[in-house]
Amino acid sequence: GLGLAGATFQALLRNPLAEPYILGISGGAAAAAVTVLALGLVSAGSWVLPAAAFGGALLAILLVFRVASVTDRSFDVRILLLAGVVVGAFFSAMIALWFALSEASTVRSAVLWMMGSLAGADWGAVVTAAAYTFPAGMVLVALARPLDLLAIGEETATYLGANVEQVKRLAFGMASLITAAGVAVAGVIGFVGLIVPHAVRLVVGSGHRALLPLSFLAGSAFLLLADVVARLVIAPAEIPIGVVTAFTGVPIFLVLLRGSLR
Repeated sequence: GLGLAGATFQALLRNPLAEPYILGISGGAAAAAVTVLALGLVSAGSWVLPAAAFGGALLAILLVFRVASVTDRSFDVRILLLAGVVVGAFFSAMIALWFALSEASTVRSAVLWMMGSLAGADWGAVVTAAAYTFPAGMVLVALARPLDLLAIGEETATYLGANVEQVKRLAFGMASLITAAGVAVAGVIGFVGLIVPHAVRLVVGSGHRALLPLSFLAGSAFLLLADVVARLVIAPAEIPIGVVTAFTGVPIFLVLLRGSLR
């Protein structure tokens, strides 16, 4: 779902460098996960860590919208971005505090989780994430035409009959929910939500009716391929999947960027 969320954020923010973690969602999930690890609560069951990460991600979303609502322009793109920076900085400080107070083994476990991995994901976590991801994804696909208009500009979208504020509120909420579910299952995996929409856009164009579902499928395929590589490179050990996506994502993004500038 990170590819789908990334394509949505890029349309809403009209920024090709936007990605699913831009509103501080990953910070909230990571802070909650580190808290659970530092307090030793993972011994209560395998479900505790993903549940805490999902709750932390939702808390981050609520805080971002709460901070943004202090102004009269709560869904102004610039206000949301600033709120995301503030909330992300708060959670980063919280993580740093836990690292300073925790043992080395706890810090290592937290860092490995933050790099992303599918090793700890079981079918229960996958089904739970899917229960949030698929309905939210269907809502976003239904918003394809308004997102096409928003990608052009808010004034143009309003002129052509789109309810801009309602579309932004719904799309931000659904994309954030998808991101929260993904982080809860696999940790913080970078570059999927950034490069996948770019790659799909080069193939099918910028129309969101095709871009959104194909970004979902391409993102899933890319993540599975990265997981296979992560398991095979130094088998029987496994490297964090976020390391694989970063090493492959950087050159791919540079190639895509170069191609788009021609």
